[in-house]
Amino acid sequence: MNHASTGLAVLMTCIGLNSAEAQSVGSIYTSTAPKDCSQIGRASELDGSTARACPGMNGLLVLIAEDDLREIVSVGRNRKQAAEEPAAKARFAPFNSSETTIEWRAVGAKPFAIIQRWHIADNSDPDKQGRPNTKAMLVVTRLPPGPVCHVAYVDAIANPTANELARKAADDFARGFACGKDEVKIIGTRGRAVELATMR
Repeated sequence: MNHASTGLAVLMTCIGLNSAEAQSVGSIYTSTAPKDCSQIGRASELDGSTARACPGMNGLLVLIAEDDLREIVSVGRNRKQAAEEPAAKARFAPFNSSETTIEWRAVGAKPFAIIQRWHIADNSDPDKQGRPNTKAMLVVTRLPPGPVCHVAYVDAIANPTANELARKAADDFARGFACGKDEVKIIGTRGRAVELATMR
């Protein structure tokens, strides 16, 4: 290889590195707080539950629906699409709610997963008023192209580095996860929140 060819190879390698760096995985945060969303009342696609639609990343919409003190969170290009995704049918048995911050894992401007903190009611652990205390868990959900579904659960109390574990699970598993075929992965130490979320 002559000097000119060597220089070209080095240049191409540098361009490749710069391109890879530009496409690195990162996080963007959006809100699902009621004030930042559109209330859509009773949505027939979701069995009459009350719901709201929240702007997400890259033209995606986040659908939050609540029925009988249980929530679902789904994502789609529009409300109807989000309501038909597997994530819209993923209901935890105990009472539950999701926090209003969503972390989007994305390559450049293209998101491939979301991470959200949930609170699962523990009836075996009542507070002083007799109401169940809740246990925190992070849910990793894969995004289009392909179906939207839960990929991984990380117990937020049992794992001190729960956020990092959830990000790694999103980066490692979400894009290749087969909804309906692959089982939701339990990442890190299995704590009470995960036990409650997976009970049937």
